[in-house]
Amino acid sequence: MTAPQSPSTADELRGAGLRVTAARVALLETVRKGDHLGAEAIATGVRERVGHISVQAVYEALHALTAAGLIRRIEPAGSPARFEGRVGDNHHHVLCRACGAVADVDCSVGDAPCLTASDDHGFSIDEAEVIYWGLCPDCSTAHRS
Repeated sequence: MTAPQSPSTADELRGAGLRVTAARVALLETVRKGDHLGAEAIATGVRERVGHISVQAVYEALHALTAAGLIRRIEPAGSPARFEGRVGDNHHHVLCRACGAVADVDCSVGDAPCLTASDDHGFSIDEAEVIYWGLCPDCSTAHRS
């Protein structure tokens, strides 16, 4: 008995109700292989795979993939938006104030939303987004020197 195959990128796009294009496949794969990439880095990765693509087309595809839940957009204060392929697990992030490095942090405690709001104002909360700020190990070492 063979192990079940995971769906292809094209299958995932179809399953999300999106039209499959070479650019969308390249974009989704670039985001998933990257490390919290910004739109410019994603555009560069897509161009390396499929040739020319406009920045506007990249933004439109990022919007569509985010809306479909295939990628996640994070927007740290004072930084450009970044995109990642890790979705659906309510993880958080830690960011370096000096160099902008980003790393994933698993859910703080328990199941989503991980945190309990002091006042939910009647909302049914299903997700919490936390960003921890500090200095990465390299910048900490440089700062102490």
